[in-house]
Amino acid sequence: MTNATEITLPPEWDDDDRMNFLFSEFKENRDVNTKDWDSKMDFWTSLITQSCRDRGAVCVNLQELNKVFRRKGTSPLGLGTVIQSMARCGKIQRESEFAANVDSGWLSWGVGLLLVKPLKWTFSTLLGSNRVPLEESFVIIELVKEKAAELLAAYQSSEFANRSLLSFQELCALSSHVCTDESTLCMALLQLQREKQVTVSLHEGEKIVKFSQPGLDRVSPVSDVDIGIYQLQRSEKLLGERVEALGLEADKCREEARLLLREGKKSQALRCLKGRKRVEKRADNLFAQLETIRGILDRIAQSQTDKLVMQAYQAGVAALRLSLKDVTVERAENLVDQIQELCDTQDEVNQTIAGGVPGSDADMDELEKELKSLLEDTKPDGISGLPETYLNITDEQLEEELNRLTLTDSGLLAVFVIFSPHIYRPRTEKPTLSEFNQICFTK
Repeated sequence: MTNATEITLPPEWDDDDRMNFLFSEFKENRDVNTKDWDSKMDFWTSLITQSCRDRGAVCVNLQELNKVFRRKGTSPLGLGTVIQSMARCGKIQRESEFAANVDSGWLSWGVGLLLVKPLKWTFSTLLGSNRVPLEESFVIIELVKEKAAELLAAYQSSEFANRSLLSFQELCALSSHVCTDESTLCMALLQLQREKQVTVSLHEGEKIVKFSQPGLDRVSPVSDVDIGIYQLQRSEKLLGERVEALGLEADKCREEARLLLREGKKSQALRCLKGRKRVEKRADNLFAQLETIRGILDRIAQSQTDKLVMQAYQAGVAALRLSLKDVTVERAENLVDQIQELCDTQDEVNQTIAGGVPGSDADMDELEKELKSLLEDTKPDGISGLPETYLNITDEQLEEELNRLTLTDSGLLAVFVIFSPHIYRPRTEKPTLSEFNQICFTK
């Protein structure tokens, strides 16, 4: 925090009257004017927190605040009182106190990694005096929790998420977009350690960080197995880089040999090719070691998967055993008998309902008559008046019947009367078969 241009200033910053009040010292007694006192305190508390959030910082000191909020050649006079109030409310904490409850793992990282100033005064002295050391660093609790959450999310979404141990250098590179400097990173790690999500240690002079793994609510201590896996992963990375470098060196030797051969320097070109063969041989040996390490890591990963599967099986067996705790064969048979008895009762109920409202004989006779009436109403009108014998007569039978008829007026009239009562005009000619059909079966 170096200048006001790095932060977003509130609209009233350009209001001289308002800013003269905000830049003035706090009254010694808040009760004199509670409203004004609280208004000024809320303004500076919010602005200090937001200014640090804008910069991605989690710590602040009075000296920086005086510079950042300098306006028209003057600095706010009441920032010391604001710091005291924020400390009293638990919104900020001295950096030294914030780190005081961590384990010795941090101390093994060495002086200078964690920028904790020596303890020069006590908290009671701070609360009882208006004098706050200008360079004393304070951690803003709200912001360090936000930064810790961002750091954990960055790790969980990175390529290292399947590794529980990371070197501090790897973590610095991983979190460069989250933590602006090493001090901010350490504060975020301290907060994660308070939340039981990370632990730190020192192995062979290298600073390492262990993260909690998915499915676990807290991180476990660094074990010998963790260190062994970490060393294998580190060796895999170093061998991979070395094999890649040797491959580039072999290509370089080959290119040099080609250029020397063009210049007619055959013997020198031959030496370059021999050197290329030696480089390729070393690369092959290292690659074989790399494959061995990768095979071991694959076996470890598989064993860890198998362990999880076994744990799942064990949990399943325990759950099944618990669920069947009170179940016996006799009890099961009894339940089946009860179910069968209920089913039999239900069948009887269904039969009773189905046969409980039979129709009377009179009702059935009435229904039969209605059905017969419906059938009669549905007969075609054109054949309703004909005898049933003529409805079923064939063409051959009709032809024979016509041949037997005499061509007398009375005979024809009789035929007409029998077969077509609605026709009264006599005919002297014998009707054809089609005419006869028309007479019989049409209106």
